Amino acid sequence: MKEEDTMTRTVVATTPIEGQKPGTSGLRKKTPVFMQPHYLENFVQAIFNATGGAKGKTYVLGGDGRYFNDRAAQVILRMAAANGAKKVIVGQNALLSTPAASNLIRKRKTDGGIIMSASHNPGGPTEDFGVKFNSENGGPAPEGITDRIFAETLEISEYYICESHDLDLSMPGMTTIYGMEVEVVDPVADYHLMMEEIFDFEAIRALFASGFTLRFDAMHAVTGPYAKAILEGSLGAPEGSVVNAVPSPDFGGGHPDPNPIWAKSLMDLMFSGEAPDFGAASDGDGDRNMIVGRNAYVTPSDSLAVLAANATLVPGYKDGLKGVARSMPTSRALDRVAEAFGIACYETPTGWKFFGNLLDAGRATLCGEESAGTGSDHVREKDGLWAVLFWLNVLAVRGQSVAEIMADHWAKYGRNYYSRHDFEAVDSDAAHGLMQALRTRLPNLPGREVEGMVIEAADEFAYDDPVDGSRSEGQGIRILFKCGGRIVFRLSGTGTEGATLRVYLEKVETNAAALQDNPQNALSGIAAAADSLAEIRNRTGRNTPDVIT
Repeated sequence: MKEEDTMTRTVVATTPIEGQKPGTSGLRKKTPVFMQPHYLENFVQAIFNATGGAKGKTYVLGGDGRYFNDRAAQVILRMAAANGAKKVIVGQNALLSTPAASNLIRKRKTDGGIIMSASHNPGGPTEDFGVKFNSENGGPAPEGITDRIFAETLEISEYYICESHDLDLSMPGMTTIYGMEVEVVDPVADYHLMMEEIFDFEAIRALFASGFTLRFDAMHAVTGPYAKAILEGSLGAPEGSVVNAVPSPDFGGGHPDPNPIWAKSLMDLMFSGEAPDFGAASDGDGDRNMIVGRNAYVTPSDSLAVLAANATLVPGYKDGLKGVARSMPTSRALDRVAEAFGIACYETPTGWKFFGNLLDAGRATLCGEESAGTGSDHVREKDGLWAVLFWLNVLAVRGQSVAEIMADHWAKYGRNYYSRHDFEAVDSDAAHGLMQALRTRLPNLPGREVEGMVIEAADEFAYDDPVDGSRSEGQGIRILFKCGGRIVFRLSGTGTEGATLRVYLEKVETNAAALQDNPQNALSGIAAAADSLAEIRNRTGRNTPDVIT
């Protein structure tokens, strides 16, 4: 064991810094904000203070490799040591995908972990950075803890740090700093083993051996090494099937969000004459996914429903599902599958932390969000590469194309046409004004006709956790139509400037002759109703969304 104990502990006086309230998954700000004096340190100390101190505890540490990831890791390690932590398990070069970090927290039975990421947001010197705390169950800290963290940021007066040279995180091994063990681990190894336990690797190997082709776009983000090791190395996908596989501090200058807008090159390929059989992408920290077949884009909501309907084809879920869960804005396609199987379907607020209690209590096995996040009880985070392997396992067993599987699914369960329209960096006052105006009109909306559709119900979603009884209010405005259509309005908690207005549009179609329409065409009436009800154009000045997914 290498010794690095030649450092001193320093108590640094500080004062509270405004704006350190964690969002749906940690604190995200522009990188220059995090690089301000005391900013990162204040927030990390607040995490330790709010969770009973770090003394004697063991943590997992890693991130997605974005700009400032390496520097922040050194600060967090020195602070953990100064706060008396027993040990930190850190990914090689401070890299860990978010689901891999969740797995390590659970497998090693640690006291939690600190993940450095802003997920799917761009990275770079002027882009985004983030820090979040995951609890000992491996999932994002619940609201009770994040509220305490925020309260600590408002009262902090000092933080503790060891002054020393940087630790070498480039190779697996052990060292000790200020009495604290630091174990550098291969970020892929434990995750790889877990995937082998869940999926039928032999069936997937046979699929590739038969000539099946794949393009996985890692988007210059953290899943590159994971996908290379598993898809090409273990499963036999042809070399070069995984592209943009080397993590980059600015994600190759791109936007690491796996959707048709930011993964355009993959979409162009999949809808061309040169398309492989299967296309997929993952995001900055590896917890989101995009699934595309040849000439067939699969929405995240539909993907979740298909995986639930085919779960018993996968060894890890061969005994069936205990239940399923989705975030409220996610389409109700999953509900239709759950009803057919006679299992519970839970509707939660947005934010993966809300699935944690259901998973821990054994009430749900699969869960997902419309924002490209899907997962199960194998970890307590969404998991991008897991979703890709799930699809490959289903494709291997069924012997059909993605398009054929989707057509069969819609024929059996009906199709929930669905789309999300994002209006980004909207003036914050205008966005909040729009929501407040809509909120005040809710009691008068039922019975009103809009764009030829009659409103059946209108409310602001609140969630009562069936496990611990906690209540979360103000989780989005819902407009439900008698025809089965639905509109949801939310302000996002993942942006770093202005406000992002998210408008979710949904329409149920069971007519066999109308299951292959273009989603935007099918939803045109719902979209017009959304603009009329919320006065989007008048209040935001935007004629069209910035992003349509």
